[in-house]
Amino acid sequence: MLIAVLFTACKSKPHQQAIAKAQSKGYYTCSMHPQVHEEKPGNCPICGMKLIRVELTGGDNSPMSDKITLTATQLQLGAIQTDTVREQNTGVEKTLTGTVTMDENKTEELSARISGRIQQLFVRTNGEKIAVGQPVYALYSDDLQEAEKEYLLAIQQQKMLHNPDVDYRQLVSTAENKLRLWGLSAAQIRNLAASGKVSATTTTFSEISGTVTEIAVHEGDYVTEGMPILKTQALNTLWVEAQLYANETGDYKENDKVTVTFPDLGGQLINGRVEFVNPELSDASKVDLIRVSIANQQRNIKPGMLAYISVGIGNSHSLAVPASAILTDAKGSRVWLKNSDGSFSSKMITTAAGNQNYIPVLSGLNPGDVVVSNGAYLLNSEALFKNGGDKMSM
Repeated sequence: MLIAVLFTACKSKPHQQAIAKAQSKGYYTCSMHPQVHEEKPGNCPICGMKLIRVELTGGDNSPMSDKITLTATQLQLGAIQTDTVREQNTGVEKTLTGTVTMDENKTEELSARISGRIQQLFVRTNGEKIAVGQPVYALYSDDLQEAEKEYLLAIQQQKMLHNPDVDYRQLVSTAENKLRLWGLSAAQIRNLAASGKVSATTTTFSEISGTVTEIAVHEGDYVTEGMPILKTQALNTLWVEAQLYANETGDYKENDKVTVTFPDLGGQLINGRVEFVNPELSDASKVDLIRVSIANQQRNIKPGMLAYISVGIGNSHSLAVPASAILTDAKGSRVWLKNSDGSFSSKMITTAAGNQNYIPVLSGLNPGDVVVSNGAYLLNSEALFKNGGDKMSM
């Protein structure tokens, strides 16, 4: 009898907690440890992070609901990504191993406009982000000081002298254009005219933006006109470069759409485009270079990462989902659908043999459905914590 009582109590306790959680319309959990469920705010007993509240609104989030709703913080920390169900090439694919590099078309360089000595550097390390108008360095230049004096003298002559044979306005304009050519901004020229004094150093502001990849000078260096100061790189687009043998070049053509996966990012898959195929082979190794352009809006892809480039060489197109979206167990295959209200629900599907990137769907999904392509395991875990194993094993 004692064993029966204890067994009944153990079974009823989680049920009572679920009922109390539903009545409270929410609970507190840890973004790093979603198995933590508390009724009151506080810190995570595992890692000490501040607990976040999960609202249970309406019937969709009841303890036995098929729908899961995540907060914005959970979506961000879980790196939840989605893809639309549509026809894809599910035939045989050829895969190349490549490396992420910078898009050289997005490289910009800031050069010295005039000779002088760098008194102070405001940008000192690679990896810094700079914007247009940001101060880069302070320069001492005899030539620039002489040009500033000429500008002030032209303004003074325009005010005091009235020789009808001299176009003082033209003199001022010529001196001002010279200062602009040597890197002074309109605000700096206005301040010079207002103060009437020549400063010992002049600050040079950036005319480019991006992430600093190279700094070519140090404080105290003398620079000449046209000498490079620093280089920047925009990281919103990158290249993936790979090598292939001569007999493989026919499988890749410029503007072909390919898929790129990154093992360092948990097999994340994105679409890319073949931007360049070298028309000549390397003299030493007799291999060819292929370059794929990819988007990097989230800045999570880093130059130097390993990447796999895949292109379908068969002609088998069918309704398909990314391979990373499918969860398979003893009951079959399922995906997580994103609903119109932003929630997620599990759906059983029937699949066929595909390739490493896309799996054909025979039933269970329609064109236009949105499935979770990255983070499906996290949603599955959240559902297990909320609903229990019996609900998810249906």
